[in-house]
Amino acid sequence: MNLDITSLLISLVPAMLITLLAFYFFKLHTTNEERRRRFLLHRENQKQSLPLRLQAYERMALFLERIAPGNLLTRMAPVNDDKQGYTSLLTQTIDQEFEHNLTQQIYISDECWNTIKAAKNATIALIRKSSLKSEVDSANKMREDILTEIIEKGAPSDAALAFIKNEISDLF
Repeated sequence: MNLDITSLLISLVPAMLITLLAFYFFKLHTTNEERRRRFLLHRENQKQSLPLRLQAYERMALFLERIAPGNLLTRMAPVNDDKQGYTSLLTQTIDQEFEHNLTQQIYISDECWNTIKAAKNATIALIRKSSLKSEVDSANKMREDILTEIIEKGAPSDAALAFIKNEISDLF
């Protein structure tokens, strides 16, 4: 009887080893398949999201071009000599453009979005600072002052545009 148990154990050990080996390879195969499926799903999602991201960057670049003081002042000529009314018109236009593009922030990085907001706020600050100067007594003089300042120092939106271009180049 002792011999029967020993021979049974001798025949069960290889069967157990083969079972454990088969289980190990099955687990390895299923893990690799899961990783492959995730990779394919990720790649498919990138194919779909890349055009949306690029479109968001395009829209934000257009926004920055539209609020660039030189372009904004050309597009929005003063109706009269009231510099405060012109200041309000310019800042409202910038805020409307910004609100129109708020949803694009979900497709771009937080750092890029913060850079765009900083450019918007700096442009509004430039307009308000110019309207507060004592030598600026009309809307046309305010336009001249703003244009002179952006020629000397550059537009606030230029840095944000450069940031967007850099970020897009990192996508490819």
